[in-house]
Amino acid sequence: MSRWCLYTWMREPRSLRRGLPALAVLAALLTTSAGVAGGAAGAVERDVLGSGGLTQIELSAFEGDASVRPLTSSALRAAEDVPGVREVVADYVSVLYAEEEGTYDLPSHTLTPGDDLPFVEGAAPAGRLGAGEVVLPASAEGTDFRPFLGRSLAFGYTRATGSASGGTEVLRLKVAGLYDPGWQADGPGTAYLAEETAAFLAAARAGRTQEEFRGREGARSAVVVVRHQRDVAPVAAALQRDGFSSSPVSDRVRHLPGLFGAADLAMRVGVLVLAAGAVGLGAVRAGDSARGRIGQFAVLRILGSGRGELRRILLGEALLTGGAAGVVGVLVGGGVSLALARPLSDLLGLPITPVDALPGPGWAAAALLLPALGLAVGTLFGSREALRRDPYLTARAHAV
Repeated sequence: MSRWCLYTWMREPRSLRRGLPALAVLAALLTTSAGVAGGAAGAVERDVLGSGGLTQIELSAFEGDASVRPLTSSALRAAEDVPGVREVVADYVSVLYAEEEGTYDLPSHTLTPGDDLPFVEGAAPAGRLGAGEVVLPASAEGTDFRPFLGRSLAFGYTRATGSASGGTEVLRLKVAGLYDPGWQADGPGTAYLAEETAAFLAAARAGRTQEEFRGREGARSAVVVVRHQRDVAPVAAALQRDGFSSSPVSDRVRHLPGLFGAADLAMRVGVLVLAAGAVGLGAVRAGDSARGRIGQFAVLRILGSGRGELRRILLGEALLTGGAAGVVGVLVGGGVSLALARPLSDLLGLPITPVDALPGPGWAAAALLLPALGLAVGTLFGSREALRRDPYLTARAHAV
């Protein structure tokens, strides 16, 4: 690239430099999408799949859907008998509320192997929770639970006695662990219990004995843990044949639903948009620039410059513009992605580190190189018509 290219790029108001802002915006959008999707994927891989998600299958029960097998006690035993299954943990839903101090109402769930809670105030409980234990958020609805860690706490729960009647009873549970309130996979302020305790509360709320409730109504969902990752596909297929609604946890989280799925799609579409936009912009801008400077180019040709030399000037301007747009786009997009890491961590419920939030080398290289390559290709097509004109006729017409 000659020094003349740099001079015309900086000093000539009709140079291809005018295409820089639009390309920088496209490169920044691509970089931001790559950082967001990559950060979410990295957090999921590290904190969900790395903690056992690769060997887990999720079962769901849909109320009123006769095509899906309900997760009753007999159905769960059948699921546990499928070859390759190590254990099945059912999730029963109820509510615990303040009995002594505070005004909180905490939805309760079973602590399943699929729940990788970010514990605070000490280590996570070892193994499975005992029947008289509970894991609480560090704070919820204005109540600080930190002083109760390791202590027994009284909770109120509802025991139904009829279709529209019931009373309040008290259950004492030991606070075995506290987790970061930012974790809201099952909603804000969730209390996690052992399976037996969760089933007891759900049955009381329905006005049934625990055996009746588990045998007739069943669980809301369940997590199936298989013996090895290679068993996930055949076990999931066998469960589906038996009428269960089953899906591997790895499939669910790797597809990054919602915002992160949209970001992942935007990242892939962004490559095509950036490449097509650069080519289109290069063709339009190169044609406009060449026509706007046709008099200057005619004089240069009369003085001995060939079409190839003039084309190299335009290509040099295209590479300078695309290179600058790529650098600006990567820096701005990376900065935006880093700024979004904290709020997206809160939304996903998993920590996204600054390293996670940076776009991968491949996507960063695409954002850096595609503007220059696309603009150069567009320049070759856009400048052909103007450079074909007879320089003597053009110079006479422009009186240069």
